[in-house]
Amino acid sequence: MRRRDLMLGAVAGAAFPALPALAQPAAARTLRVIPQANLTSLDPVWTTAVVTRNHAFLIYDQLCAQDSKGVVQPQMAEGWTVSADGLAWEFTLRAGLRFHDGEPVRAEDCVASIRRWAARDTFGQVLWSRVEELAPLDDRRFRFRLKARFPLLTLALGQTQNPCFMMPARIAATDPFQQIREAVGSGPFRFQANEWNPGQRAVWTRNPDYVARQEPVDGLAGGRVPNIERVEWTIISDSATAANAMVTGEQDYWEYPLHDLLPLLRRSREVVVQQRLLDGTYGVARFNHLHPPFNNPGIRRALAMAVDQRDYLRAVAGNEPDGWSACEGVFTCGTALANEQGSEVLKVRSIDRAKAALREAGYNNEKVVLIAPGDYPQINALSLVTADLMRRLGMNLELVSTDWGTLVQRRASREPVERGGWSIFHTTSSGQSLALPVFHLFLRANGPQAWFGWPEDAQIERLRGAWIDAVTPEEGRVVGEALNRRAMEVLPYIPLGFYWQPSAWRRTLTGMFRAPVTAFWNIGKAA
Repeated sequence: MRRRDLMLGAVAGAAFPALPALAQPAAARTLRVIPQANLTSLDPVWTTAVVTRNHAFLIYDQLCAQDSKGVVQPQMAEGWTVSADGLAWEFTLRAGLRFHDGEPVRAEDCVASIRRWAARDTFGQVLWSRVEELAPLDDRRFRFRLKARFPLLTLALGQTQNPCFMMPARIAATDPFQQIREAVGSGPFRFQANEWNPGQRAVWTRNPDYVARQEPVDGLAGGRVPNIERVEWTIISDSATAANAMVTGEQDYWEYPLHDLLPLLRRSREVVVQQRLLDGTYGVARFNHLHPPFNNPGIRRALAMAVDQRDYLRAVAGNEPDGWSACEGVFTCGTALANEQGSEVLKVRSIDRAKAALREAGYNNEKVVLIAPGDYPQINALSLVTADLMRRLGMNLELVSTDWGTLVQRRASREPVERGGWSIFHTTSSGQSLALPVFHLFLRANGPQAWFGWPEDAQIERLRGAWIDAVTPEEGRVVGEALNRRAMEVLPYIPLGFYWQPSAWRRTLTGMFRAPVTAFWNIGKAA
């Protein structure tokens, strides 16, 4: 698609040095950002909310990271070695790394961080099933000993969907199912907890002790240079107000502008509107598999029969040229595993047939609680399309409109709806995150350990393992087709297609680069 080929003018790296603070006015030292949503959780292990991940990329660092082509490169690691039998991996940290509290980054911190992350992450769980031992060797070295070969180890650690961030061991010792409250990393910026007001504002300041890599930034790899003194996020829930703030220069960067307002922003000579994210944004309707009515696969399939992805995508992106595309499979369209085996359920697109299927499945007017984030326009639009479908199907719908931060907290509840639980919610994901079974968050079906919604299906889990063990690309492709077919039978979620999400920024910003996530390092600001 043409938008995949859009490139920003320059790729920044060490070529954009930070200006001396005293030589710049305060406005030039502060990057003022309208984020996609409210930051309510600081813990990138406890939640997969993208807004929390963006916060985490500011303050934490990774052992390794993916470049713009998806290749894993060393980041905090100086490098690693692998034994001839593939069962021992030894990592060495770069010298001089320090946490924001002044303590050096040690191998024991990395071991504790990996353990906590692996307990929750989809890919981490797969990796951990093959780990015999993970232990520090000294302050800068640690080693994995594996039960079986796992060539994807560095991809697991360096992935983008749910990154393995390094924390001090004392913080990483927190139960992975409990939120951490102290945000201390070793990354390019420091979180200012005393200036955090959820729902209004969050602030980070440049870490003067950060040791950036010397390579130019490439995707999420390379030199993460903090070229700005302060990053301030301001929550502006009204999109028209946000657009006005961009045009007048009150704000510098709008992460996810409403598509309806893109023409207005483009008319301003001082505002750039471009596709900064490397991948399309994929919509998802996620079921709660623990409680009625969506613990019944027949009812899940009935709702899917009413879905027309084009309705969802127009609701978000309108008729923006090349702005969206249907994608009626579970893997990212245009990638090696993309297929539509068994996807006929998404091609029915009929309210009448969905009503008949709902009756046949035994729907008994159980209440359906759909949580919609009123302050997140794109996801809210997806939610309202589903709400309309449910009403037309005659389902007993309770639409709960809340803010995104509250939704992120509530979706962790496993209680039934009468005790504050939920039935369905919507979210989005980058295309890169849905390309392979090992980190496809919504395709994991291991019950209590799965992502929110907690689907359980032994066949999906068996097929995920078969993909890891596939020897050739063709074998992997066959497994991918089987996974799509099974996913469409049991429907752990409903895919809703993808749209392109541009960002907007003032022309005073320098060093803009493309990445799979919204990253703020390497960005500078002219006075």
